[in-house]
Amino acid sequence: MAPPLKVAVIGAGVAGLATARALKREGQQVVVYEKLNQLGGLWIYEPQVESDPLSLDPNREIIHGSVYQSLRTNLPVGLMGFSDYPFDSKTFPNHDEVLKFLKKFAQEFGLIELIRFETEVVQVERVDSRNHKWVVESRTKYLSSNSKEVFDAVVVCNGHHTQPNVAYIQGIEKWPGKQIHSHNYRVPEPFKDQIVVAIGDGPSGKDVSLEISKVAKEVHLSSRSPNVKICKLDCADNMWQHSKIDHVEGNGEVAFEDGAYVRADIILHCTGFKYDFPFLKTEGIVTVDDNRVGPLYKHIFPPELAPSLSFVGLTFHNLIFLMMDLQAIWVARVLSGKASLPSKEDMLAEVQQHYQYMEDNGTPKHYTHGLGYKFDYMDWLANQVGLGEVDEQLKLIFKSYSNFIIDNGYLRRREWELGYGLQEEELLLIQSNLEKVKLNEI
Repeated sequence: MAPPLKVAVIGAGVAGLATARALKREGQQVVVYEKLNQLGGLWIYEPQVESDPLSLDPNREIIHGSVYQSLRTNLPVGLMGFSDYPFDSKTFPNHDEVLKFLKKFAQEFGLIELIRFETEVVQVERVDSRNHKWVVESRTKYLSSNSKEVFDAVVVCNGHHTQPNVAYIQGIEKWPGKQIHSHNYRVPEPFKDQIVVAIGDGPSGKDVSLEISKVAKEVHLSSRSPNVKICKLDCADNMWQHSKIDHVEGNGEVAFEDGAYVRADIILHCTGFKYDFPFLKTEGIVTVDDNRVGPLYKHIFPPELAPSLSFVGLTFHNLIFLMMDLQAIWVARVLSGKASLPSKEDMLAEVQQHYQYMEDNGTPKHYTHGLGYKFDYMDWLANQVGLGEVDEQLKLIFKSYSNFIIDNGYLRRREWELGYGLQEEELLLIQSNLEKVKLNEI
């Protein structure tokens, strides 16, 4: 039997915990680095915000979390959970309930003793170019100097909801109003009686905008989608949909491409986040270009550095907890020798094939790690780790639920979550379907 590998896991959020469990089950020696004083990553609510509301100042104190006070999951509880560890809670749990679930998971599988809390990774690099061992340099406030430790492998699980992506707006240098990124949104009160323009029509943009509308004078949603037309939204008396912002004026006006003008007080950037690995030094082998982390085979292994370096949790538009769990199990099996990777050349060829497919279909580069709510990739992972394919009932509910959101409007669904206007028969249908979901049967 081969001796256990010493593996560093960076981050103790969902991805890090799933990875630590998978590695531990394979008998590896695991060290989890976590810069905060508790586990949970994204799901830790921090009421404080950064001093720079756009998070552009490099000297600001960085706040890791982006969770706002009222946040609840945008997937029903039956579609959350790990491969053999279902989430037992109400239909749409809030962030506190998710955090409790993760702490219970870590406790039951003996993961807490693997975590070095309040220990930030400042640099990860190979010992030398001739082997794939890695030096992890870390710092903690309790020691006067940084610590260095050598590992056989490193799994990067640091999440991607910390470094905001801010939209460029023509004329913004002269615009007199306030700007804030959703990363620094916690409660709606600062928007009271204000005219707000929110950029972005993703889940956070629509969710936060709906909450703000309860106290704001007006809320105007701006989308870059070419199919958007100006209209008043049914979900609130003071909300309007607009196309992309064309420019802003020095008198406070915001001009949209649909021809409308709004004199706004605040521009709220709900424009997502950047993948960011400031600690990772690979001499240019792994890069981030317009949120494309690569080259990565199956969104996980850089071919030239595999299997000693891997990433878990980059993909989106999927069943996130289950996705990360399957990725983690596959990484652990590869490191233990129970699963094998193709040659470096074949892995690179498949990555390039994926890039070409995106280009041929007009898919923007920043969507490289988006799965489009499809199950092909998850089925492939499940097969790799010996679980067959993702349960058909789970797929059916996820697809039906996703279509329901699209057909009926995300804002309306969020009203359901907040307790507004949920029809009894619709609630019964959702609950009936969720009762049929058995994640532990996958």
